[in-house]
Amino acid sequence: MNRSLALGLALGMFSLTAARAAEPGRPNVIVFLADDLGYGDLGCFGHPRIRTPNLDAFARQGVRLTQCYAASAVCSPSRSAILTGRTPHRNGVYTWIAEGSEVHLRTSEITLPKLLQAAGYATCHVGKWHLNGRFNDPAQPQPGDHGYAHWMATQNNAAPSHKDPVNFVRDGRPVGKLRGFSAPLVVDEAIDWLTTKRDKAKPFFLAVWTHEPHLPIETDPRFQEPYADLAEDVRQHHGNVTQLDHAFGRLMKALDDEKLTAATLVVFTSDNGPEGDGKTGRTRGSTGGLRGRKRSMYEGGIRVPGIARWPGRIPRGTACDVPVIGSDLFPTILGVCGVKPPEDRVIDGADVSRVLTGAANSVTRPRPLYWRLNMAPPRENLHMALRDGNWKLLASQDFTHLELYDLAADPRETRDLSAAEPERLLTLRRRLEALNAEVEREGPVWWRRLNPDGGRPLQKQRPR
Repeated sequence: MNRSLALGLALGMFSLTAARAAEPGRPNVIVFLADDLGYGDLGCFGHPRIRTPNLDAFARQGVRLTQCYAASAVCSPSRSAILTGRTPHRNGVYTWIAEGSEVHLRTSEITLPKLLQAAGYATCHVGKWHLNGRFNDPAQPQPGDHGYAHWMATQNNAAPSHKDPVNFVRDGRPVGKLRGFSAPLVVDEAIDWLTTKRDKAKPFFLAVWTHEPHLPIETDPRFQEPYADLAEDVRQHHGNVTQLDHAFGRLMKALDDEKLTAATLVVFTSDNGPEGDGKTGRTRGSTGGLRGRKRSMYEGGIRVPGIARWPGRIPRGTACDVPVIGSDLFPTILGVCGVKPPEDRVIDGADVSRVLTGAANSVTRPRPLYWRLNMAPPRENLHMALRDGNWKLLASQDFTHLELYDLAADPRETRDLSAAEPERLLTLRRRLEALNAEVEREGPVWWRRLNPDGGRPLQKQRPR
């Protein structure tokens, strides 16, 4: 069958009418995604100094997810998993995407906004996109091709920095130079869409993906003031997180003003752990004591803050220690919106709505949590990880280097138990080998050709 026809039929199968989408009880949804925000960077996640009053208040109104994971240790893959429910090597976005790269989120993937749009939802994306190499180029799909009726985005980072960015595009047209700082500007666009541009007869899905606190960091001086006693680089970073928090608070106030709060599920999280070493430059993000940072398979690279609020459904002021991952957002949001997920493909995420609402204390998963990234930091040589229950296996690409941790007893991954638990090690290794092989068989071969550690080069193949 023709691929375009097949995709159209699949979308048709999962579409609902706009009238049903507007029925009472079908929530609005906001996914607010920070960039390079570490597990320990918020006050409500234990940072002793950074001020995040709006997110702290938000956490008191909902559930704080203490074992929340990004689907990758870098940005583009984790974003692709949120939109597809599929682990990144499976959906093709296997690494961060450089400008001009052939890697992109293919239209053969059925995305969350595409399904919600077909079900009658108004859809909008604002902020970072980073799911194609040829941004605003018809050679590759853009946000509008994946279901966003309105969008204002950048390919990757705000340029030249968070201050006065010049590289935003709105619905295919360059915006030109903006005055201000990135997160507040992104939220300005979101609020304008919420209040003046969306079809208010429909429920909505809004993705707000900020650049903060990704490099190159520039922070409004007023948000640096609480850190005046600190060195400039630290002041810039900490203020950047406070700048992000301020923008988030303005969006939540807009929901209140529009009387949308009670009808809106809001999820806040980050795309991966913090950049750099935490000690130099403006890369001062905190992992909360977890081992590793961005690009690492250790917890500090993939465990991130997570908070969800849905008044009347999610109990206030709660904490949940059940492991959840970015790919879970796809089936979870579809479930609460009354839209069936596709049945013609593997969905790696699980519906965790019962965990969020406190109705369950565990999640049944068809596959264990899995991560893969071929760009491991120097000296780590660990490219894959699998978590099953409280046990986590890390492996090099050729499986010659293995490490095993009991995260319940050792969340900081200080004691490698691979020698002490040989049977468990073998069982988890076999599961990881089988899952990794399955993912490789399904995904495109970009990773083999474009990554020097990804195997022998292959002849050029047209992307799927």
